Amino acid sequence: MQTPLVSVVMTTYNHAPYLRQAIEGVLAQQTPFDVELVLGEDCSTDATPAICREYAARYPGRVRLVTGPANVGWRANYRRTFEACRGRYVAYCDGDDWWEDPHKLRRQVERLEADPSCGLCYTRTERCDQATGVRTPFPAECSTRFDRMVFRNPVDNCCAVARRELVARYYAEVRPEEHSEWLTDDQPMWLWCALHAGVCFVDAVTAVHRVLPASVSHSGLYRRRIAFVDSLCDIGLWMDARYHGGRCRRRLLRKRSSDALWVLSYHGGVGEYLTRWWRDVRRTPWLLLCPEGYGLLVKKLLFRRNTDTR
Repeated sequence: MQTPLVSVVMTTYNHAPYLRQAIEGVLAQQTPFDVELVLGEDCSTDATPAICREYAARYPGRVRLVTGPANVGWRANYRRTFEACRGRYVAYCDGDDWWEDPHKLRRQVERLEADPSCGLCYTRTERCDQATGVRTPFPAECSTRFDRMVFRNPVDNCCAVARRELVARYYAEVRPEEHSEWLTDDQPMWLWCALHAGVCFVDAVTAVHRVLPASVSHSGLYRRRIAFVDSLCDIGLWMDARYHGGRCRRRLLRKRSSDALWVLSYHGGVGEYLTRWWRDVRRTPWLLLCPEGYGLLVKKLLFRRNTDTR
């Protein structure tokens, strides 16, 4: 196999029930160029390692396995898998997601090849609730500018294709491994790309993001959901301050508080709601002028929402 034009980064840990579907979606791609699949396996405790070895042996050169003697964690696994890629472009698909459109890569690479100023191309996806099977279109609003993406990231990891050299610059400059408070590695990457290159969009559903109940971003535990929301806003604030002159700071601080209070209007006690609100106000006094804090508290008191105390 010649040096591939596209490398697919697929990190996986304990994804045995889903991994074959993810791999087959990549292998089914119909392209006029070479594609390699790089499997980043992080010492799973289920059948994931065996599945990875099986596909690497069945498709030598086309499927490559990257692993190690011990678990290194999701962030280090992401980076070492990326660094093993040889293609001009890198596409992403986690081991529990899958691609449905066999022309996904061709369509996105054509857009990137046609516009050298564009560094990232993404598509629509569907989010599939693993518990119910219900699929929801994503995103509701597509955007290609940082000052829109920073408030609601429209890029699911499984639908992104980027120039490899751009992602390499991101790792070298941002050093995400030093930001342990960031609970995701893809959102800062795509925000950074939007700040340093053009972003283009293919208006078609090409991939499915599987929503698992135990995931960090979709946890059923409300405090974990709040922690994830806080992390997303912290990422946005960092990017905005460093590269965008802090022009989005005020709106991001308001969003961080209102998103957390919205979750607490449904979950936890009134005391927990008031504690969070007061913490935000002490740090940012002008939040007292924002109506959502009062409105969500009134709703909580009227409906006595307390559906989860964990």
